[in-house]
Amino acid sequence: MSRLSLFNSPLLLGFDHFERALDRVSKVSADGYPPYNVEQLGENALRITLAVAGFQMSDLSITVEDNQLVVRGRQTDDAQRVYLHRGIAARQFQRSFVLAEGIEVKDAYLDSGLLHIDLIRPAAESRVRNVEIKSGAIGGGAAVASNR
Repeated sequence: MSRLSLFNSPLLLGFDHFERALDRVSKVSADGYPPYNVEQLGENALRITLAVAGFQMSDLSITVEDNQLVVRGRQTDDAQRVYLHRGIAARQFQRSFVLAEGIEVKDAYLDSGLLHIDLIRPAAESRVRNVEIKSGAIGGGAAVASNR
């Protein structure tokens, strides 16, 4: 069965990366562990906060892979501990967030069992450029400047 693409219009050129991003979002695990918040800190700043109680800094890793922020946690179980009740989750996890084009990771820090990841979007520069129009055959011919 073929899938209907939202971006198959001839007027939408070069938007295939959006389709790939939507595919990645749809494949993200429905697992709710660890819980997280996303908050807006300003017009161009966000913070993702993950609840990672029991994890040390050495147990956590943050990577950016093709505009996808991936947070991984891996704990080694201490075999010397004997639990009478174990209610605190201590399992490995992978949480992914698809980042919009231009979003950058500014900082990450662990504080009181919360992993904070600050994101920024640098201000976009307005770009305008003239395209030279040439006459004649495709790929050849004399150039006629038309910068009006």
